[in-house]
Amino acid sequence: MGCSTRISHFFIIAGISKLTMSIDDLSAQIEWVKLVPSQLVITIGICETLGGLGLILPSITRVAPILTPVAAICLAFMMILAIIFHVIYKEYNGIFVNVIIAALCIFIAWGRYGEYSIDPKTGKADI
Repeated sequence: MGCSTRISHFFIIAGISKLTMSIDDLSAQIEWVKLVPSQLVITIGICETLGGLGLILPSITRVAPILTPVAAICLAFMMILAIIFHVIYKEYNGIFVNVIIAALCIFIAWGRYGEYSIDPKTGKADI
């Protein structure tokens, strides 16, 4: 399994859990959920789910594969915002994971935009 696939699974699972679990159950597992409005938690869940899908679907289908690095940059930006949030609320134990995930997202964006980009479908039969 490649880096894109693993990170996409991480974001899809994290996003779906934010969308399907109750705020009370979620706040028992994730400390910061108590500190923000429930609408923000739902918005983050939607962004994580769509971003995770954006890491793999464009590359798999070869339909608009430029969306893969765009999704990776957006997810890296979300992780940078999460780092800022954790610093403001003095939740330093979550920062390391966010830094690693942001770095992996930037790596994915670099790889899928640069030398290892995936060519889009041409509409002709690929043999």
